[in-house]
Amino acid sequence: MTGPLDRADQRLRHDDGLSGALRAFLDRIRSGDLGMLPVAVGLVVISVVFTALNPIFLVPNNLVNLLFDCATVGIISLGIVCVLMVGEIDLSVGSISGFASAIVGVLWVNQGWPVGLAILVAVAMGAVVGWIYAQLYNRLGMPSFVSTLSGLLALLGLQLFILGATGSINLPYESALVKFGQILVMPAWLSHALALIPGAVMLVAGLRRTSRRLAANLSVQPPAGLFIKAGLLTAALEFAVWYLNLGRGVPYMFGLFVLLAVALNYALTRTKWGRSVYAVGGNREAARRAGINVRGIYTSAFVLCASLSALGGTLAAARLASSSQQAGTGDVNLNAIAAAVIGGTSLFGGRGSAWSALLGIIVIQAISSGLTLLNLSSSLRYMITGAVLAIAVIVDSLARRSRISHGRA
Repeated sequence: MTGPLDRADQRLRHDDGLSGALRAFLDRIRSGDLGMLPVAVGLVVISVVFTALNPIFLVPNNLVNLLFDCATVGIISLGIVCVLMVGEIDLSVGSISGFASAIVGVLWVNQGWPVGLAILVAVAMGAVVGWIYAQLYNRLGMPSFVSTLSGLLALLGLQLFILGATGSINLPYESALVKFGQILVMPAWLSHALALIPGAVMLVAGLRRTSRRLAANLSVQPPAGLFIKAGLLTAALEFAVWYLNLGRGVPYMFGLFVLLAVALNYALTRTKWGRSVYAVGGNREAARRAGINVRGIYTSAFVLCASLSALGGTLAAARLASSSQQAGTGDVNLNAIAAAVIGGTSLFGGRGSAWSALLGIIVIQAISSGLTLLNLSSSLRYMITGAVLAIAVIVDSLARRSRISHGRA
């Protein structure tokens, strides 16, 4: 009986075992395929530094508050990942979120609409804005930088017009929406049960992949490595959940953010649409010649970005229990875009994942929380966040050059 087909050519190097996996990992790093390594290292450094300066930083309840704050801008950042993946940008995500929060406040509080219907209208209006951006790009060739910058100003004006002279609408504090944004956390048993799912999925998917490769007479890695990785992931998540439950617990709103990240990651990695997004971001003309509906991909990316921005704005209003003129302004745009880039999504298109938004926003909120605990001014937070963003872009540019030189771009 012949051996595995992929091992027939002796000229190829095969990385087996722990040493082989380490060698393959180092080769990927040298060739510029950094993945999420920089942001993971950065998060560890940030945690160590701020904990040394103020031990309260890693207190369970402070981490719970950090997760509440991550969810709103993090959902907006998921939308930014979509447009960055196709090599474009949306500078109006902050204004879209503020516009959506104003719609929810006016329809729900002032007009007496059901809150669910008000949220659906707000998200639908965000989708319409994204569709308009896509048409301006696809049919008129207007750069996304220009169209979304124009949209930023137009939507800010609409937000001020809708809110009227009062400029602020207080949301009912006892409502389910406000409780969801401020105080609702998962029961301990539910959070522990959910923490088991990623490891189980990794294990099942790995075993299925192994069986398919064996059926095709291809080599497989020893199953012990798969069990170890799944076990380590499960142990880490269970420990994190246990530690958070020493405080208030895992917020439902952060759970929604993670669920959306999982859904987007599945769409990007397991569907035809996701493969098309990577193809368009990598080379638009090549994607068009391959038969991909390039215009449709751009439209879906802009619509998804604007819809997620509107949903994030609604949750931000729930977090503050208010729809105001300040919603969506300030550093919302900066943090949403910075989270995606810091998390590893390339500004050049074609590279990134939904996990970029998750890790990136945790880094940004960790910096914000640490500086707040140290009683430092917001000006310093802006400067540090800007410096971290600049470093992330530099790393991305250098990694892209390395990938090109190694033929992996």
